Amino acid sequence: MLKHFLVPEDEQVLVSESSARAGMVALFKAMGVSSSDAELAADVLIVADLRGCESHGVSNMVRRYVEMYADGRLNPTPNVQVVRESPVSATLDADLGIGLHVGPKAMDMAIEKAERYGMGAVGVQRCGHVGMLAYYPMQAIEHDMIGVCMVSAGGGIMVPTYGSEPAFGTHPIAWAAPADEMPPFVFDVATTQVAANKLGLTRRIGSKLEPGWICNLDGSPIMDAVETPEYGNFHMLPFGGTRENGSHKGYGFAMIAEIMSGILSGNGPGVFTGGVATSQFVMAFKIDAFLELESFKQDMDKILKHLVEMNPAPGHDRVYYAGLIEHEETLERRANGIPYHNEVVDWFNRTSDEHNLGIKWT
Repeated sequence: MLKHFLVPEDEQVLVSESSARAGMVALFKAMGVSSSDAELAADVLIVADLRGCESHGVSNMVRRYVEMYADGRLNPTPNVQVVRESPVSATLDADLGIGLHVGPKAMDMAIEKAERYGMGAVGVQRCGHVGMLAYYPMQAIEHDMIGVCMVSAGGGIMVPTYGSEPAFGTHPIAWAAPADEMPPFVFDVATTQVAANKLGLTRRIGSKLEPGWICNLDGSPIMDAVETPEYGNFHMLPFGGTRENGSHKGYGFAMIAEIMSGILSGNGPGVFTGGVATSQFVMAFKIDAFLELESFKQDMDKILKHLVEMNPAPGHDRVYYAGLIEHEETLERRANGIPYHNEVVDWFNRTSDEHNLGIKWT
């Protein structure tokens, strides 16, 4: 992540993967989630934190989930049903279950179909937050497949190019593809200038937003570095920021995510659906349905090695690709612990006491 979002070293508490994972499993179970679903949900969060995607891990999201379980907006024991199905596709109704444990099952279903027919796609309607999108395409690469995921994340934050009212959420898109010797390519981005959840990190550590990341309530871009306003006092811009810098591209990709996730799943456009009933689209491509797997992986290695071995531009020490830094961060954090902000650790420890989890992070 950019330095804007990293926890300062003097405010870090290093928590082991095993302790973080145990804490999350226990907390989801305290919310009424089954043991198997709690383990799935915890895995999505902890993988995000290991990869350095702290905006979608424990720090930002879990306390919101606790609130939504408490007030009934999330269903801890959803009756997930197949609404429609073909040999290569399906639509699931998540019954307001959180996407952290419904989404992995949807991708497993897509993978199973791809194994038999070369491709598989599943749309999910009426699901809660799905966490880090990269998790789902990464499921596919474990099966030597290319994975895809998109989400219609509501409609209350991103304005269209030249627009004065929000029409989309952050509407993220993720792709992943395996390689041979190189770490896999894993691309996961919001279609806004920056993921909305990262704004919470800037508030916690006191860093500023870059020019062109957000706009005023009338849609005019804020072109100065500013502290993050409170939600409700700003909107977000599509990636590109302004039309001159390519905001129409982010706007277009947001519309693609809306079509493939919100509309195709039957959930409806996020701007009209509202609430926590969001939607997800996952897809898996079996590589050897198109060409020999070994040939694909060798070509992936060629392009990835070409990228990382080239001379960097002046002022930079390396060239990387999507997924490489996250792979390296995972190795580091598995060895030394996940650097949570001390405020996050304090919150978890208080919550653990409230719910008698018997787990403390130190």
